[in-house]
Amino acid sequence: MIDEKNEKSKPDIIPPHGGYRNLKSYQTAEIIYDATIAFCDRFIDKRSRTYDQMVQAARSGKQNIAEGSMVSGTSKKSELKLIGVARASLEELLLDYHDFLRQRGLLLWEKNHPQAQSIRKLAWEKNRSYMTYKTYIEGSSEVAANTLICLINQANYLLDQQLRQLEKQFLKEGGFTEKLYQARQQVRKK
Repeated sequence: MIDEKNEKSKPDIIPPHGGYRNLKSYQTAEIIYDATIAFCDRFIDKRSRTYDQMVQAARSGKQNIAEGSMVSGTSKKSELKLIGVARASLEELLLDYHDFLRQRGLLLWEKNHPQAQSIRKLAWEKNRSYMTYKTYIEGSSEVAANTLICLINQANYLLDQQLRQLEKQFLKEGGFTEKLYQARQQVRKK
């Protein structure tokens, strides 16, 4: 039989976690993944290592955000590591898009380029998806690559903010092992 009085006074050891689908970083990474597959199907030889690397980097960005969010309830250290891996994967993908433009003599848009600004404004749209960016992604290779560069820069910014927030949270609240110890100490005192 469970003692309801003691059950209610017990500290929550495993905090709420998951919810990654609501993170703007995850939503943006999902768009990047879908758009990278479309881009690579159109502009990169499917038999090349570059095709596989770009698709895997995009997938890694998305998947590691999800995995980090799910593990956050029991390991802040793992969450930080996985979000860092997501950030690194997207940085690798960003370089692939820069290389694509450079190697083909195509224009890399500056931050204030009119088309870059149009794409950047779409970040404020509700329910963004691949379809929000479809006309850009399915345009010329230059437009598609620059669109993805804009999206990756946005995702990287969000992930940088997320990492800073996770660091502050860890320093303030500690990790799972500390919470386990504190909860055990509280139970022993009673």
